[in-house]
Amino acid sequence: MAAFEYIALNDKGREEKGIFEADSSRQVRQMLRDKGLAPLSVTATKEEKASSNAFGNLFKPTLSIRELALVTRQLATLIAASLPIEEALLAVSKQSEKPKTKAMLIAVRSKVLEGFSLANSLAEYPRAFPELYRATVAAGESAGHLDLVLNRIADFTESQQESRSRVQQAMVYPVILFLLTVAILAGLLGYVVPDIVKVFADTGQDLPALTIFIIALSDFVKDYGVFVVIALVALSFAARRALEVASIRLEFDRRLLHLPLIAKMSRGMNTAQFASTLSILSSSGVPLVEAMKIAGQVLSNTWLRLKVSEATIKVSEGSSLNAALEQSGYFPPIMLHMIASGESSGQLDDMLSRVSNSMQQDVELLLGVLLSLFGPFMLLLMGGAVFTIVMAILLPIINLNQLVS
Repeated sequence: MAAFEYIALNDKGREEKGIFEADSSRQVRQMLRDKGLAPLSVTATKEEKASSNAFGNLFKPTLSIRELALVTRQLATLIAASLPIEEALLAVSKQSEKPKTKAMLIAVRSKVLEGFSLANSLAEYPRAFPELYRATVAAGESAGHLDLVLNRIADFTESQQESRSRVQQAMVYPVILFLLTVAILAGLLGYVVPDIVKVFADTGQDLPALTIFIIALSDFVKDYGVFVVIALVALSFAARRALEVASIRLEFDRRLLHLPLIAKMSRGMNTAQFASTLSILSSSGVPLVEAMKIAGQVLSNTWLRLKVSEATIKVSEGSSLNAALEQSGYFPPIMLHMIASGESSGQLDDMLSRVSNSMQQDVELLLGVLLSLFGPFMLLLMGGAVFTIVMAILLPIINLNQLVS
């Protein structure tokens, strides 16, 4: 069965839109007529069309973290209430307000009705349901605790959403200050200073060094400002393209892990993500080696991802998780000690969860301090720049008054 979008007229002559699940468009038209609707158009959803394309995965839809958490939580609640998976998917699809999400869930339900597992059905949309999500669902299905696993995934995605929202909210004020600073300086240097320079030029007096510097800077902004902006955009684009090369990205990420302050942030975020993912997978019944392979793929830093891959090979050869990660040299000592304790006591899942929470709190604390300092720093920068320009304008005026007196 497939999902079809339809447009039909009701008995009052008004258009109605929706999505039906059927074997063919002809069946959808018949279903509409049975409901007293006059079908105008019936087409396969964009998701169905994309799946028939050789490059379909590139065009398949995705879900935001908020949508994924909501869908997961609703599925977990309905499955815990003893509803079959296909009925739970149908109910969640009807609950969704977005046609894209609704069509996606109906397509997943169709795969389930064909006899596929939920994890395999979700694999039709790898951009919406990443490998971590599908592996955890598969583990929950095999262990018979799908509702518990889905609730755990929902908790994980909701915590991700909260962290991201907190960072975005904290960045609003500094970003506005930065843009305002750039706009004010560009306006002063590009329009205000040149007009005042004409006045000074008519007096024929020697100008202070600060004023000469500001005039030169103003001329540069006026003559080459547009080219500088274009060059910065081109440089940014070139840097992004360069980072798509695996070897360059690997070296960049390696150096990133040794920069002051940035290294602590990068290590903290990546190790917290790794520990949290590994905890979820391991507690859901995924074997440790397989869990490490999946958890390593969610790391944003490619150098750390390489080190986790090396550690995974060591674990598969019989090494302990603590010893394998310690040899990489990039994981914090407290994390290694807690993992060692968890391995010796048989409570590795719990220790990994505690490590993740601890590392996440440290990262959020450091990020909060940096963001709280960034706002005042931008105020000082903006005030200092404006003060410098004002002084460059006032100094010749003061000198001129002294000459006149």
